Amino acid sequence: MTAKIARFLEDVRPPTPCVVVDLDVIRDNYQGLRRWLPLAQVFYAVKANPAPEIIRMLAGMDSNFDVASRPEIELCLAAGASPDRLSFGNTIKKKSDIAFAYDRGVRLFAFDCEAELDKLAEAAPGSRVFCRLLMTCDGAEWPLSRKFGCEIDMARDLLVAARDRGLEPYGVSFHVGSQQTDLQQWDVAVGKTAMLFTALNKAGIELKMVNLGGGLPARYRTDVPGIDRYADAIMHAMTRHFGNNIPAMIIEPGRGLVGDAGVLEAEVVLISKKSYREDVRWVYLDVGKFGGLAETMDEAIKYRIETDRDGEPVGPVVLAGPTCDSADILYEKAGYRMPLALAVGDRVRILATGAYTTSYSAVNFNGFEPLKAYFI
Repeated sequence: MTAKIARFLEDVRPPTPCVVVDLDVIRDNYQGLRRWLPLAQVFYAVKANPAPEIIRMLAGMDSNFDVASRPEIELCLAAGASPDRLSFGNTIKKKSDIAFAYDRGVRLFAFDCEAELDKLAEAAPGSRVFCRLLMTCDGAEWPLSRKFGCEIDMARDLLVAARDRGLEPYGVSFHVGSQQTDLQQWDVAVGKTAMLFTALNKAGIELKMVNLGGGLPARYRTDVPGIDRYADAIMHAMTRHFGNNIPAMIIEPGRGLVGDAGVLEAEVVLISKKSYREDVRWVYLDVGKFGGLAETMDEAIKYRIETDRDGEPVGPVVLAGPTCDSADILYEKAGYRMPLALAVGDRVRILATGAYTTSYSAVNFNGFEPLKAYFI
């Protein structure tokens, strides 16, 4: 909670639920990342928060952008980013969208399978392409499963095939998992990447770029190391595995740039118990999974929550959203405790909600409007 957000909530008293984002925090985070990791080009992961206010500010600071769709490409171009600052990093693209991006001047594309490579060869001839490696995402609070990437031996063959199809095999990408808390995971990933570079050299291909993906954290319930520690871990991994021949580096922060910049204010709609025998209160808020808190699925991301009654005696609670869907429970097992004096109508503030909230908010589920956002 920055002083600017606190003042806005106090003075404006906007209807809940809403997210208030302090743009100065994003600016400071971007500058901090550039300071601590100067060799890496920053490609902001637009999906984390695609607000035009954020995109325009970052474009004005010469940021690059990791885009995943035609609308995200249009958004970044409209904000003033040139097409050479865009990476079409989604490995699952329609051929028509590849052609659209190519026609607009985008020349950097991700892929992880032969069918995607075929589309790129046809719709984006001569473009730079990078192959995404499959990672286990150990240590990440929001793992990425096996949906993206391929094994090293397949990546080698695909990059050779890219050359044979008239594309430029430019590099390798990986993602160690979102909200990664184990700094050693970058060493594991870079080690695999270096092995692939060596294999491609033997095939007569000199790769030029390592895309380090995302994984930089926001601060939720558990403390995380500072950006300087992450930068040190990344550079240690790069120098260990590449020595003095470090390739170009790309990093794709999302929540690491915008997560801590936002505060979601919500209202307590109902407080109840399920039996006379239980002490646990059910606290229902006017925001839930479908209103922007989708990352509470499986209680993966555990947000910090503040109330005006903090400091008073507390008791165990289950936190849930307002919709008529039984899945709309935020936290039942995570051990949240809230003031016993908490009452219907009280406002609560959910911290570090600048990322993956408005972009996950449903359009009109159960008639609830999308999550309103203010950028100050």
